[in-house]
Amino acid sequence: MSYGDIWLFLQQGVLSGLVTGSVYALLAIAVVIIFKTTDVPNFAQGEIFMLGGYIALFLMLVAGWRYAAAIVVTLAAVAALSGLFQRVVMERVIASKGVGVQLVIATLGLAYALKGLVRQSGLGDTPRSLPSLLPGDPVIIGDAVLTTLDLAIFATAVLVMLLLFAMFAYTRAGKAMRAVGMNPKAARLVGVNLPRIRMMVWALSGLISAVAALLITRKILITPDIGHIAILAYAAAIVGGINSVPGAVLGGFVIGIAENLVGLFVSTNAIVVAPFVAIMVVLLLRPQGLLGGKLQVKKV
Repeated sequence: MSYGDIWLFLQQGVLSGLVTGSVYALLAIAVVIIFKTTDVPNFAQGEIFMLGGYIALFLMLVAGWRYAAAIVVTLAAVAALSGLFQRVVMERVIASKGVGVQLVIATLGLAYALKGLVRQSGLGDTPRSLPSLLPGDPVIIGDAVLTTLDLAIFATAVLVMLLLFAMFAYTRAGKAMRAVGMNPKAARLVGVNLPRIRMMVWALSGLISAVAALLITRKILITPDIGHIAILAYAAAIVGGINSVPGAVLGGFVIGIAENLVGLFVSTNAIVVAPFVAIMVVLLLRPQGLLGGKLQVKKV
């Protein structure tokens, strides 16, 4: 392999990795904000993401809705479903003094229920993809080639991240979410309604997952098993720091770039291994993640 080939592969791998990594980063943020406020991983994150793709698919291709209306309804429906699940199921488990294992099992139950619902609907019989508003014309950046769709995905994902950071920094609801994530007992003492904030966090997580689905399902086929992408989101969250939203963003880009570089320099068959290698390296060198804080041991 010549120097020119190496330089070309580096450019292509990094730029393509930023595109896919931006979607991983969104999903990682969705994972992190739930974990920060409940100390419980949401193992239905991938299926919530999958549901967003199928709702949009049904509205556009079956019901014949216009693009804008389908997107708005999809975002609202997934956010409402996520918030409702937290309020009706998770909050009851918490109220009954349920422990972390019971909460995790509840999220697994949601994952299986959503996947079964999609399979029973008949939409999951054939892999499909959402139509794109953009033609997908090639765009040359340096020696690498992207498409207008790639640029739109990256720009939209970054815009959503900036809006999220602005919400967490400047809005009352965002500050309340941060307070609950840092110290729920102290937040409750100063008047924060914990059940309401937890429901809002779940709804926000569902909204972010739906945005990620609407972005990436223009490039890949939707199947009932597409929720496995959440594994990459968890990898991104672990690499960046499971308690850090900025870390989730950094981890998403790291995983996306690592995948693409491995696919170009090693083999496409090795792509599935790249995220787990990244996790092992980070856990060995910095167990709390790249942007995670100091390790803390909680007393039980």
